[in-house]
Amino acid sequence: MNKAEIRRRAADFSQEWSTASSEQSERQPFWDAFYAIFGLARRHVAVYEQAAKRASTGGHGRIDMLQPGEMAVEHKSRGEDLEKAMEQLEDYLAHLKTADMPWLLVACDFGQFKWRNLETDQTGEFALDELVDNLDLFWWLAGGDTPQQAGLPEVNANLQATQLLAELHDELKKSGYPEHDMREWLTRILFCLFADDAEVWDRRLFETFVESRTADDGSDLGPQVNYVFQILNTPPDERSENLSEDLSGLTYVNGDLFQSRLSVPSCNEAVRDALRRASRYNWSRVSPAIFGSLFQNVMEPAERRQLGAHYTTEENILRTIRPLFLDDLEAELQRATTRPMIQRFHKKLGTLTFFDPACGCGNFLVIAYREIRRLETEAIRRAADRSRETTGQRAVALELLCKVTVDQFYGIEIEEFPALIARTALYLADHLANREVSAEFGEHYVRFPIPSAPHILIGNALRVDWNKLLPAKEADYVFGNPPFSGHALMGQNSRMKEDRSVAFAGVTHNERRVGRLDYVAAWYAKAIPFMLAGRSQAAFVSTNSLVQGEQARSMGPLLDLNKIEVTFAHQTFAWTSEATGKAQVHVVIIGIAPRDRARKPKQLYEYPDPHGEPQKRPVSRINWYLTDGPSVYPAKHTAPLVKSVPPPPRQGSKPVDGGGLLVTPDQYEEVASDPDAARYLRPFKQTRELLYDTERWCIWLEDANPTHIMSSAVLKPRIKGVRHHRQRSRTKAFREAAATPSLFVQRRQPTSRYLAIPEVSSENRPYIPAAYVDADVIAGNKLLTLPDAPLWVFGVLQSAMWMAWVRAIVGRLESRFSLAPDIAYSAFPWPQLNPRQQKRIENAAQQVLDVRNAKAPNTLAELYSLAMPHELVEAHRNLDRAVDAAYGRHHHKGDATRLPVLLRRYIELTDGDPTLFDEQT
Repeated sequence: MNKAEIRRRAADFSQEWSTASSEQSERQPFWDAFYAIFGLARRHVAVYEQAAKRASTGGHGRIDMLQPGEMAVEHKSRGEDLEKAMEQLEDYLAHLKTADMPWLLVACDFGQFKWRNLETDQTGEFALDELVDNLDLFWWLAGGDTPQQAGLPEVNANLQATQLLAELHDELKKSGYPEHDMREWLTRILFCLFADDAEVWDRRLFETFVESRTADDGSDLGPQVNYVFQILNTPPDERSENLSEDLSGLTYVNGDLFQSRLSVPSCNEAVRDALRRASRYNWSRVSPAIFGSLFQNVMEPAERRQLGAHYTTEENILRTIRPLFLDDLEAELQRATTRPMIQRFHKKLGTLTFFDPACGCGNFLVIAYREIRRLETEAIRRAADRSRETTGQRAVALELLCKVTVDQFYGIEIEEFPALIARTALYLADHLANREVSAEFGEHYVRFPIPSAPHILIGNALRVDWNKLLPAKEADYVFGNPPFSGHALMGQNSRMKEDRSVAFAGVTHNERRVGRLDYVAAWYAKAIPFMLAGRSQAAFVSTNSLVQGEQARSMGPLLDLNKIEVTFAHQTFAWTSEATGKAQVHVVIIGIAPRDRARKPKQLYEYPDPHGEPQKRPVSRINWYLTDGPSVYPAKHTAPLVKSVPPPPRQGSKPVDGGGLLVTPDQYEEVASDPDAARYLRPFKQTRELLYDTERWCIWLEDANPTHIMSSAVLKPRIKGVRHHRQRSRTKAFREAAATPSLFVQRRQPTSRYLAIPEVSSENRPYIPAAYVDADVIAGNKLLTLPDAPLWVFGVLQSAMWMAWVRAIVGRLESRFSLAPDIAYSAFPWPQLNPRQQKRIENAAQQVLDVRNAKAPNTLAELYSLAMPHELVEAHRNLDRAVDAAYGRHHHKGDATRLPVLLRRYIELTDGDPTLFDEQT
């Protein structure tokens, strides 16, 4: 019922009862009529003369009317003191059961209403003839939100709903109800809760049944609810003639939702109270798409502490399906300007198929279904407008007009329970869409009993043949959000590795290049031959590691080999559920299609802010790095591609000493006070010491006098400890190094001043800070060293241009940058500098060093953090401009425009003038 109708009824009510005055004879008809304003039968939701006990006196009395868990009313004759009536009402509350405790108290004398919201502690008063102006207090009776729910953000509302079901689940689980039956039972309860508020049957019918037809102690709740399930699966003409009026009002659902018989749960008062609390919630405000994943978390105690951590927001789903098909379909509808064109479009909607091979709880399928039904409703409206222009009426009923059904939607899910949720959510989405089309055309239209069912297969999507669920020639769109498990996690899970191998067995690929791919890559491997054998296109959400480093160098050639193109792409953005405490994952969305039917132009969505909105840009091509650049995937090189660039950096020296050759601050005095040991004491730096300027030393015994070692009370026991440590190593080379315990296992110390570069660095730093270090400082194996590095080389390695290369091309250790010299340095497409360009870079690089020195004692870690000083920011911007200019362009918009420049330069260096190449390349 719409609000205008409720206001009209409220006005009529106020006029009809304006002269009523007797509490005894008229209060119950008054409240019966009050509930009728909102389309409710009072007997379905509230009871008169509820027995209660007064807290102040211990005496027994009765609450005039109680709607359990929601509203309590004390009614008086006209003119009586409502303040005392409210006090009397409050006096009854202490002895009510928790599940019956109302949140709204109302005292009324026919002419005046006095109220108090116990949850917000708000109070108010209004006259009967002011009821229309105060209906916001009662919209919840018509299926709207309570005043406290009305301002609740969607995510909090969903979490609140989930918590109610979590409580029901926990109480039911205590009874020992079998896990499989419990999941099916709760899925059916979910449907009933939605149906109660979404007009599948008379509103609150299921809630009324639980309140009035089950025992207070819950002893008969199990068989009674299972009886409801049986009725929902029984056609009206086969139901018992003795069925009560309430139960006969339950809609025949059919389908497979209530088909199987479940064992009867053994319930108690706690289970019943949990179900009563859940049934009072307004479930029509909870999106089936979002709620599916939340409900799944109810069943997983490990996830309970982060309810909502894994659901996919509607915004992120639309980022996937809009460029895949929705934008094109909307544009096609806009172009349909005649009735035949609209009808052809409408017919097309009824033939399309949508497939999510990692559907989980069905979030993607539900949003896709809702959007296709929205387009269908718009097409019906436009066709109806054209019909009225010629005939004056719409000639065909909605039942015949609505062509889109849930059986056009397909999914695969490995676990049974999410698959059940996906199926149920699609039924609910269908009903909500039917409500909307009914409201649009003023015709009551429902699809119960269910005429069709979605195709949700329970199985491992990487091992089953997708064609057995949906033949490739009948598939139009494949999409979803496959599992994010990375290569490191897969290494601990043999099943995942086998799944990936099975998936890649069906696609042409280079066997050596797929061994380190994330799990999600297997869905691309399954989709490629599926697309090639039919007419479909695909789009998947993926962790951004798939388009970086070694994985990009595997996936890019794989697509090229199979003649597949990227048709649209969302560059890296933060994928989050908006739930409190949720760890963010950075993802990309990639659309792919066979080359012969790839869309043109392609759409590239760029994110200046990973947490913000994308900027859409039409481009002619998109490579696997998700930039508007050539499809080239750099290989490893042993030497730089440009002859003027110094040889690649090397790792520093590796001790493998068990603590014998390294000296901590608390050990320094002991070593330094020994004359023989002190002469070999050197500063030692790994990445941490370089970035945080912490102190550590080592004993560097290269060319040491053996006499000094044997006569030293410090050195001799330390060297013995090194030998013993290496002898116990599992690595053969380290055991062999026990023969020379006074030396580092690997010795690569530069003999001159060198540039030290962290081998691994946080992805959160805007630049990877390198620094010049004197030769007497021993570099550890976690640093890369570049002896006698020219200032211009330092400048390029501290530039945004090099960082664009690092972020896209270089590998990762977890999420941190891991610099392998053969790809990060030698394969880097260095510019060929003229003297003027080189001087400009050197000047800008020196400015960066000067600002760093001026900011001492701030460490490099501090300087290159979120609190990066503005002077240093400006110095780097100046350096960026100098390096950018060396590539022929002065203004860039981040990595998105720099990377194509670098890739074109790489092609030039590897396929162009051979005089630029080093002989070792």
